Amino acid sequence: MKLPVLNQGLAEQIQQSEIDYLTSRINSIREREGNPEGVEIVRFGHTTGFYIRTMPWSLFNSVKGISDQDVDKLEEIIRFYTAKDRAFQIDVDPVHCSSKLFKGLADHGLYQSGFHAVLYGLPRQAPSELPSKITIVEIDNVNSFDTYAEIHCLASGMALSDKIHFVNNNIGLLNRPGWKLFAGYWEGLPAGVAAMHINGDIASCTLAATIPEYRNRGIQTALLHKRMHEAHLAGCRLITAQAGFGSTSQNNMERAGFQLAWTRAVWTARL
Repeated sequence: MKLPVLNQGLAEQIQQSEIDYLTSRINSIREREGNPEGVEIVRFGHTTGFYIRTMPWSLFNSVKGISDQDVDKLEEIIRFYTAKDRAFQIDVDPVHCSSKLFKGLADHGLYQSGFHAVLYGLPRQAPSELPSKITIVEIDNVNSFDTYAEIHCLASGMALSDKIHFVNNNIGLLNRPGWKLFAGYWEGLPAGVAAMHINGDIASCTLAATIPEYRNRGIQTALLHKRMHEAHLAGCRLITAQAGFGSTSQNNMERAGFQLAWTRAVWTARL
């Protein structure tokens, strides 16, 4: 099977796959009793805005899917985040965008502050033969989820005392429709985690993290190959991912057969 050539139709599907998994991911937090994290998902025309009161990071306070048709929604978007005293970013993909949108962003006081890579590839038909020291396990119960949260916490540079936050805000993905979680072990010791979301015939690699002392040992490549094979088993025709531009993650994905779809422009409001 050959990787399809990128066109506007395929670009729309790749873009939508990210919006779909992030919506599901953030809804899993919002659905906790009483919505303690203060989650909001707002539609601005055809554009989606995400906000989490207790999480100031850009992933959880971002605007996705914007195009020329929603230039007139920029004031509304800015008012929404300004009222909440929250810094935010607008992710601009080259899907139905032109100078009309870029000028509108600049006129409203936003500026391009970075780049992000968006990639796509094919599911992997055959399971990958793992190096003898690496084991990949699917997380499918509450007991193994505790290990997943611990790895996620340490890999993110957080103290283990913060693990409860990772448990509370990620356990909603456990057995949630479309989601699969994995842990990677090095010689039997917890080393890395990864997640994926499957919606229809497109799978998305949504998270990957490795504890610092186990990096550069092939853990993430093994987790990537596992998710590519799971996408095949689920009948997917495509698998997508995002990564920091030129990062180790992007390098791993390209070595695994992913191709760069485009480089996203990240726009930020001037403070």
